[in-house]
Amino acid sequence: MEVVYIAGGCLWGVQAFIKTLPGVIFTEAGRANGILHSLECEYDGYAECVKTGFDPAVVTISELMDYLFEIIDPYSVNQQGADVGEKYRTGVYSENLEHLKEAKAFITKRSDVDRIVVEVVPLTNYVKSADEHQDRLAKYPTDYCHIPVGLLTKYGS
Repeated sequence: MEVVYIAGGCLWGVQAFIKTLPGVIFTEAGRANGILHSLECEYDGYAECVKTGFDPAVVTISELMDYLFEIIDPYSVNQQGADVGEKYRTGVYSENLEHLKEAKAFITKRSDVDRIVVEVVPLTNYVKSADEHQDRLAKYPTDYCHIPVGLLTKYGS
């Protein structure tokens, strides 16, 4: 099993979508590449993301990128759907440099490469989100999500 951190806007829908993908073993809602202000317990500069454990024999980073591009606007800076702000930026983060290399190669091969603003950088830190955010759309299916319902269920559950 390998792990990659995927940001695609509000993490509720991203987690619900990723959980359905072939080869995904587990997901966890969290925040990546930000700063924790320990005294205030507030975060700054992070991206909402989904820690994704996957079987590389079943799904590759390139395939995960292809899936991600189904649910995001890769040209939008700090916004997906009605969610606006730095924490809603899109990105792929990993401690494995091969993952980043493969993700960058996926983007480079696209004809619209010059317009894509998906961040692909090493993971510097990660914080698990509170339990209330884990599998949120399964608990509250009517909560707002920028991903169309048809895509949330496209690959099964």
